[in-house]
Amino acid sequence: MERARYGSFELTDAVRPSYDMQIVPRQGFKHDEYTDPDSTNRIPVILASASRERLFDVFVDLVSSLGDVVNVVLETSHHGDTGEHQDYIREHIDMPVLTSLLYEFEDILMNDGCTGIAVVNPKRKQEIQFDEHKLLICYGSPQEIYERILIKHDVYPDNEMRFITEGEHVHSSSDRYIGIFDSFQYRLGIDRCFHDDNHFET
Repeated sequence: MERARYGSFELTDAVRPSYDMQIVPRQGFKHDEYTDPDSTNRIPVILASASRERLFDVFVDLVSSLGDVVNVVLETSHHGDTGEHQDYIREHIDMPVLTSLLYEFEDILMNDGCTGIAVVNPKRKQEIQFDEHKLLICYGSPQEIYERILIKHDVYPDNEMRFITEGEHVHSSSDRYIGIFDSFQYRLGIDRCFHDDNHFET
């Protein structure tokens, strides 16, 4: 868990690859596709990995592209014994308010391996997810907007990319982050758990 740097790429404190290095972390993005299990609609996806020093700025820029008012889904596996997630939703939050809160809670978003967040514009059917592995997952079209932001931050397309989720890996968290998560949830004005995996329909 002590090793964070792999060449020019640095991980956050949230996750580490296995000792046998099945996946060597690196920076880049590639295209993929998500099939909605209910409607069978195919949604274009960009999967991206960025080094620690630029990761949060990339995330904020991607989120800012979603519009003036968005929904937020705060994700946690803190309270699950077998890794199951709980999702908490805040609908209709103004982007300047959200951006301020993202910076206020940057530490937990970057370094807690049991916390993730998704920001959704359901009208556009667009979503930016910053998951527990600290990968960036961009759903919806037009993907050119996402690509421009990633490339601006020196995150370039790489069709041979393999992500830390494709091999054995370890998540890192602490009791301190449980309290910070609760504060984040409160500051977002979230008071209920949300169980639907289809964030576009929120």
